[in-house]
Amino acid sequence: MTPPTGRTTHRGRPGYSRDEVISTAVEVFIDHGYDATSMGLLAQKLGISKSAIYHHITTKEELLEEAINRALNALEQVIDQSGEGLDEAKEPAITQLRRLVRGTTVTLCSETPYVALLLRLRGNSPVELAAMQRRREFTNFLIEVVIAAQKEGTVRDDLAPQVLGRLLFGSINSLTEWYRPSGPLTPEELATTIEAIAFEGIRSLAPTHESGRGGDPSPAAV
Repeated sequence: MTPPTGRTTHRGRPGYSRDEVISTAVEVFIDHGYDATSMGLLAQKLGISKSAIYHHITTKEELLEEAINRALNALEQVIDQSGEGLDEAKEPAITQLRRLVRGTTVTLCSETPYVALLLRLRGNSPVELAAMQRRREFTNFLIEVVIAAQKEGTVRDDLAPQVLGRLLFGSINSLTEWYRPSGPLTPEELATTIEAIAFEGIRSLAPTHESGRGGDPSPAAV
């Protein structure tokens, strides 16, 4: 995914671009924690002097803000794309919900370290608080779509929409802990799997062997 609109890439004296410095900073923030990361530690990771880092940025907070904005901008783009064509084609809310699940999955695969950093924020600064508010707005939007799908009868209305929405996002967010680009599935293939689990479940539609105990699956079938 390309960097958000407005970001410029500068090639500096040390041989690192601004984006490369930010990318490395994200790795260090995740490994050591944002508060525990010093500019000296970042310079050591890059193999340059602290003064060389300041050729690209002015403060550590600036690095954090650019990194989490990249994640948030990508996620907000998913919201915009999820509603495309809904009004014109009068598509049901469930269609938008499926697009949100797919789009969020692909985005996390594309921006894994940036989203991982976003999920680790604790609200210890104005930048973090603002980012957490934007993240809450994203979750609230998903919950609103769940409620709309319940009203149209495409999602069970006996389930609390707040719980359902947060569980959906929680499942997708777990990708930041284990997804690797070198894995066997492409982001689109992974999105298909998660979408199927979320909306069709994991129970096989094929006939299953039954034991003589009230139709429970046999141990061999579990």
